[in-house]
Amino acid sequence: MQYEFDFASVLANWPQFLEGAWMTILLSFPATVIGFVGGTLLAIGRRGNTPWVAKTCGAYVEVLRNTPLLVQVFLVFFGLASLGWKVPAFAAALLTLVINVAAYTCEIMRAGMDSIHKGQIEAAECLGLTRRQVYWHVVLRPAMEKVYPALTSQFVLLMLASSITSQISVEELTAIAARVQSETFRPFEAYILVAVAYLVLSLLMRAGLWLFGQIVFTRQRKLRSAK
Repeated sequence: MQYEFDFASVLANWPQFLEGAWMTILLSFPATVIGFVGGTLLAIGRRGNTPWVAKTCGAYVEVLRNTPLLVQVFLVFFGLASLGWKVPAFAAALLTLVINVAAYTCEIMRAGMDSIHKGQIEAAECLGLTRRQVYWHVVLRPAMEKVYPALTSQFVLLMLASSITSQISVEELTAIAARVQSETFRPFEAYILVAVAYLVLSLLMRAGLWLFGQIVFTRQRKLRSAK
């Protein structure tokens, strides 16, 4: 049995694929930023000295990391509707991605913070730095620098996982592919094109995050140039 590829009919729908790619970016970028901030706050709370805050943050992380993202999407989208809050599909998808990536970011950042030697914190306190200054200059920034490669991978995975939101009719890349293949009867070609699009987005996202790291983490760049 021979299969003849025909991308012409699929590529004729390129404006739809561009719209889907833009929707994927609109989901991924704010979810990455908000999820990182939320995950960092969760990590601080989980490492704090207030037991109920630490336990609450820990419970949040365990629940989110041990349930499927698809189930979380359905719970947010259909659950809020059942409670009388009719949330648009895009807003429900974005909210789900944020609360999901925040849980993973929490554990990554917590590992980075735990790697900071207590002697560094004590030295900063002896120098008269406030608690906020110690957390920012001695704990948070060095911790983020250490775990930045892991954060980068997690954020790229978040972008790829946004394809799940097609199940609640969010018009991102995967949803566009499903529509195009139903119109052209060329599912193989449609999903090959989408796979290439995801690959390009992943490479661009990694490049952007690498450039961001080069700008923010100047210490590592200076150390490499000094060698």
